[in-house]
Amino acid sequence: MTSRKTPILITVVALCAAAVFFTTYFIAVGKARKDLHAAGQRQLQIVALDLQSILDKFETMPFALGALADVDQVLHHPDDAEAIARLNQSLQSIQRQSRVLAIYMMDDKGMTLAASNWNEDTSFVGRDFGFRPYFIEALAGRAGRFYGIGNVSSEPGYFMAQPIYPVGTPRGEGAPIGVMAVKVDLSEFEHTWRSSDDPITLVDGSGVVFLSNRPQWKYHSLRPLDSRRQQELAGTHQYADQAITAVGSLRKELRRGFGEHVMQPIAKQGWQLMLFPSQARIARIAMLWAMWVALLMAIAVISLWALYQRRRRLQERLESRDALRRAAQELDATIAVRTQELRVANQALEGRYAKLQQTESLLRSTQNELVQAGKLAMLGQMAAGVTHELNQPLAAIRAFADNAVQFIRRGQLPQVEENLEYISGASAHMGKIIAQLKGFARKSGDAIAVVDLPQTVEAAVLLLRNEFQQQGVAIEIDVRHPVQVMGDVVRTEQVLINLLRNAIDAVDAVELVADKRVTVILDREDRDVVIRIRDTGPGIPDDVAPHLFEPFFTTKSTGKGLGLGLAISSSIVQAMNGQLSAHNLPEGGAEFIVRLPNIPDISDTSENK
Repeated sequence: MTSRKTPILITVVALCAAAVFFTTYFIAVGKARKDLHAAGQRQLQIVALDLQSILDKFETMPFALGALADVDQVLHHPDDAEAIARLNQSLQSIQRQSRVLAIYMMDDKGMTLAASNWNEDTSFVGRDFGFRPYFIEALAGRAGRFYGIGNVSSEPGYFMAQPIYPVGTPRGEGAPIGVMAVKVDLSEFEHTWRSSDDPITLVDGSGVVFLSNRPQWKYHSLRPLDSRRQQELAGTHQYADQAITAVGSLRKELRRGFGEHVMQPIAKQGWQLMLFPSQARIARIAMLWAMWVALLMAIAVISLWALYQRRRRLQERLESRDALRRAAQELDATIAVRTQELRVANQALEGRYAKLQQTESLLRSTQNELVQAGKLAMLGQMAAGVTHELNQPLAAIRAFADNAVQFIRRGQLPQVEENLEYISGASAHMGKIIAQLKGFARKSGDAIAVVDLPQTVEAAVLLLRNEFQQQGVAIEIDVRHPVQVMGDVVRTEQVLINLLRNAIDAVDAVELVADKRVTVILDREDRDVVIRIRDTGPGIPDDVAPHLFEPFFTTKSTGKGLGLGLAISSSIVQAMNGQLSAHNLPEGGAEFIVRLPNIPDISDTSENK
């Protein structure tokens, strides 16, 4: 039941969290917008006060300059060169001290009679500015204010003008006889505003931006201008006859930030100071608030979930404890039953193991007897050859003994000595053969010793020499390395005799073979000693090869073998941790390979050193 309610609970919590997140986001957007607008409004108020204070500082300057001594003289006598020169010098000195762009005086027709830049290439002297709105306003008896791009200097600035009345005439009575104008540079404000990340603009009464920390917005309008306003701008040459297009018509990257804004009016000049708060900042603030709320909700949900899980774990722990107690009781009962069953099975196994040991002992004894029987059977097969080996020396001994008697009677002692030496050598040869037979016939013990394989091969060949001679089989022994192995000397000799006799029988079975030969090769391969016994017989038939080492399997006629030779030989080699294998040679004949673990001899050790 709980598992089915969990997805529903998770869905409800997720929907509530999403609702809280988006609600927080939209509330934060409104609050951030309100806060940024309020901060922008405060910033604009400070900028407006700063701007107004600068403008007010120069507001009375044209009026004061109109009271200069030479002003009235120049206006009444425009041909007085000395008065004009003095006035130019005065205006230039005042301009340099006040750091305004220019100071100049016009007559009632708008013709400039004197100017602070009289000696520059862009001098205003002789220029007609009667079309400018500030001149028209001043000539009408009011203060003239105007921002525009200079027709002569091409530098933008703020123009302030005051009417000039004749000396002794109260202000406002009669018609002005001239106008005094001052041009002020406001570009310093742009440099100050560039520290702000948000766009700040100063807009004239027509909605044209003339100061901004976004240079690409200057001389563009907030909205498209109608034809009447375009004609008015063209008539006053306010912005040097530039085509005024809306900021919205700029490329996207140029108008970035244009949109929602706050305003601060500059009432005396009819301007609007605008700041455009960053919408991205509003979104970031709102997202930050939403993320904080989301984090708090996540912490709350995780805490509740952890508390819920803790309660579940406590409940599960109690249930697990009860289940474990029941399982322990059941396990104790099961263990008791299994222990009894194992005790009975162990007793049965002990009985079977005792029988197995008896069987193994019997098998080992039987195997040893089988090995001994194989040796005795082999001795029986070699009896005729051994008899022949012994008969020849015996006959020679008898003949040499009889000759020695005759030589003694004749007194030929040197001949007697020769006969006795031959008799001694023949007796030693017979003793060697009999010793080999006795050693081969005795039962092997369990002692393991070092077996010198070259000597073992020579002993086996000695016992079979008569058979090699009778069958006309040549024997070759190729000792490529002096090799030694660990094992039983007698059993190793038995393996070699079995393999050599099989090779003799294989070669003898082939008729019309010119080269009847058995080759024994002693070699080393890596860490193994390899004994290769090759013959020039017919090879191993394909149907015989799979059964070659099976007990009682033989291809010989009845009476010539029991089929135990190769089986016993394989068993002896395996007991020495070796391997016995056989295969046919490409040039004909068969090859039996005995691989035994090698032990290093003294010569090998010295060479390695």
